Amino acid sequence: MGKDLIPPGGIEPVDLRSALEERYLSYALSTITHRALPDVRDGLKPVHRRLLYAMRLLKLDPNAGFKKCARVVGDVMGKYHPHGDQAIYDALVRLAQDFAVRYPMVDGQGNFGNIDGDSAAAMRYTEARLTDIAVRTLDGLDEDAVDFRETYDGLDKEPIVLPGGFPNLLANGAAGIAVGMATSIPPHNIGELCAAAQHLIKTPGASTAELLQFVQGPDFPTGGILVKSDAAYLEAYETGRGGFRVRARWEVEDLGRGTWQVVVTEIPYQVQKSRLIEKIAELLQARKLPLLDDVRDESAEDVRLVLVPRSKNVDAALLMESLFKLTDLESRFSLNMNVLSSGRIPMVMGIKQALQEWLDHRKDVLVRRSQHRLAQIEHRLEVLGGYLIAYLNLDEVIRIIREEDDAKASLKAAFDLTDVQAEAILNMRLRSLRKLEEIEIRKEHDKLTAERDELLTLLGSEARQWTKIGKQIAEMAKAYGPETPLGKRRTTFGDAPEHDLTDIHQAMIEKEPITVVISQKGWIRALKGHQSDLSSLSFKQDDSLKLHLLAETTDKLLVFTTGGKFFTLGADKLPGGRGHGEPIRLMVDMEEGQDVVDVFVYRGDRKLLVVSDEARGFVVNEADVIANTRKGKQVLNVTMPTEARLCVAAEGDQVAIIGRNRKLLVFPLAQVAEMSRGRGVRLQRYRDGGVSDVTVFKSGEGLSWVDSSGRSFNRKMEELTDWRGDRAQAGRLPPNGFPRTNTFGRRTL
Repeated sequence: MGKDLIPPGGIEPVDLRSALEERYLSYALSTITHRALPDVRDGLKPVHRRLLYAMRLLKLDPNAGFKKCARVVGDVMGKYHPHGDQAIYDALVRLAQDFAVRYPMVDGQGNFGNIDGDSAAAMRYTEARLTDIAVRTLDGLDEDAVDFRETYDGLDKEPIVLPGGFPNLLANGAAGIAVGMATSIPPHNIGELCAAAQHLIKTPGASTAELLQFVQGPDFPTGGILVKSDAAYLEAYETGRGGFRVRARWEVEDLGRGTWQVVVTEIPYQVQKSRLIEKIAELLQARKLPLLDDVRDESAEDVRLVLVPRSKNVDAALLMESLFKLTDLESRFSLNMNVLSSGRIPMVMGIKQALQEWLDHRKDVLVRRSQHRLAQIEHRLEVLGGYLIAYLNLDEVIRIIREEDDAKASLKAAFDLTDVQAEAILNMRLRSLRKLEEIEIRKEHDKLTAERDELLTLLGSEARQWTKIGKQIAEMAKAYGPETPLGKRRTTFGDAPEHDLTDIHQAMIEKEPITVVISQKGWIRALKGHQSDLSSLSFKQDDSLKLHLLAETTDKLLVFTTGGKFFTLGADKLPGGRGHGEPIRLMVDMEEGQDVVDVFVYRGDRKLLVVSDEARGFVVNEADVIANTRKGKQVLNVTMPTEARLCVAAEGDQVAIIGRNRKLLVFPLAQVAEMSRGRGVRLQRYRDGGVSDVTVFKSGEGLSWVDSSGRSFNRKMEELTDWRGDRAQAGRLPPNGFPRTNTFGRRTL
């Protein structure tokens, strides 16, 4: 914009959209590359890298004394990381927490927080120094192993990436949220990672499946049990995306006399113990854990969470399954290996690529350190060569230094010395002119010459470089092997017990007796306790009692409707008995114009006979009619105006059916087809009208019915000869005493 176009006051107009896009993109890239995502080479974010570098400059080595964390945070904030001191201190604290990182990089002294979620003491009270793990990560910084850049104020230098002698990305994991992307990497066992890395060196074309023979899975600092699925693990580690189920470790502790309690000794990673106990207590108060009586925290240095069962007859596995389902005793840790490749490009990579990029970085570091050492040796050999010339011509060297005006130039000319050699001779101390010193110089010269030859051989052979890296990894694997306290695997593997979902669901419901009441218009409610006298119950206007049944809160209720559908209701979710209840059609998705035929308690091991009003029906397994959704399950197919009419238990071998024309027919149940869905087969034939009632009975017990005054009647099979026949016949008028209502009496399913 020309000067003549700038308005008065120096205010320049800017397009808001382009300005926002440009600045937000700049912010997003800054967050992704300089804050939230770790570098695949050293596994660190900038704040952690700067913390370790600052502590190294403060000489806080593992065998040195501690320094106040405030000193470390001050150096990091002032020199390298211009952000809040609390954020920097929080990052430092996490590196020291053995329950937060698998291999701590900071050795903390003082209160650094705990697994309950309590925060660390203020930085002025705590002290820190580096661990051996951190030293391995930093090793080589003074040997030109990595590039440095200017700090934010241009007054100092900081490493772009650390040499990374420790596979920190996978060993300690990482988590972060950037703009539009996030990362979540669980920690792994260093011994397993070293074995996988060595295999990858020997077999560069190794598949992810081969690497997973070494890396079994995450190894969390808090232990726990991983519910392993090989196929899911392979896909997760191959793509860099997936998840892991981790459960608390528990055992049953025998208290004698048949009593016991469950003791939890390890909880899932990143779960705060205090919050976990609060959640369990809340569920106890809400009566959602009827198998549990109490929870106690008896932890000291280790975790000890005591769960007291309601009674000694409780199944411990079922108790724990209900807790796993409702609490953080089981949690899911997601894998999203979104990292910075080469420190610049954010990408999601699998375990093979992550290990390969770390190994490539180690190779670059090895080459750069070797070249740096080679340059040092060349310089020292040049100096030693000058010293040897000086010893061989000592008198002449002394004369030149004493008599010549420009001793340096004269030395160079007299003995054909380089500038470096002449300067070194002039800087020699008189004390080093001993005969013994010449011998030492020759020894050092020979030793450095041999080392130079080794380095030249190493730099000239890629195979030797990989062999050297393999030896370094083997040494680290030995230092942190499975037999060491730090290297021993903490997270083990197990299978989740195959418990029926129904059992688990029932375990989370307090078992209480109830009386379920259904009105003629389809309203349902649950009265507490088992009640037989319902005369005092009130109903809405023009409504009355249709049926009632005794149940438990842990039961499932099956609702059969005139549309031939079955719906499932949880007895614990029924409205209470204080009001009139709720319409069943609002609790499930019943179609308009359909009504309730029957409601009964699900048992699961029975067969049911379902019948339409045109006397077509079939036998179905009760387990096949359970509906898992509000839409229900279509079982008996009917077309308007035909409707489903009856559902009875098929417990017996004979079927008795009576129509509205008052014709009774008895035939074998075996003649009725068993299906899971359909219209069914003809049970009885009528000229007009439809079915009135049906029952199934055993031949040995005979046919029973109850008349309107409550009297019971029974006819043996030999007395029913006139009414016995085959399915689909018309039948005959019933025996004397059969109710005029044409029903066999109320049967409780």
